[in-house]
Amino acid sequence: QVQLVESGGGLVQPGGSLRLSCAASGLYLNYYTIGWFRQAPGKEREGVSCISNSGGSTYYADSVKGRFTISRDNSKNTVYLRKNNLKPDDTAVYYCAALLGSPNRYTWYRTTSYEYWGQGTQVTVSS
Repeated sequence: QVQLVESGGGLVQPGGSLRLSCAASGLYLNYYTIGWFRQAPGKEREGVSCISNSGGSTYYADSVKGRFTISRDNSKNTVYLRKNNLKPDDTAVYYCAALLGSPNRYTWYRTTSYEYWGQGTQVTVSS
């Protein structure tokens, strides 16, 4: 049974940092692209970042470029999202998702591209 479990969310002040983790089980992570998505209240789920199965390609939404960094450790079956200089607009539930194979640079941000999803972790940016 495939499981993706997010952790690392919480309450942080504007300008602060967090590192989210996505731990995978039941699949061989080396074969999967992992994406991070977020959904704020009343808004659609949006793609934030993804990292290819090889780790050689990464993609970011314009809103997080230069502030978020995605990485992976296949030996630990875990993908990370380091978030710096957090803003109130970053408040959302963050989800990780798995896509078999390599990402398409034009569709990586689409929720329909991904096969497996985690349950999400809440991130709140507030003073």
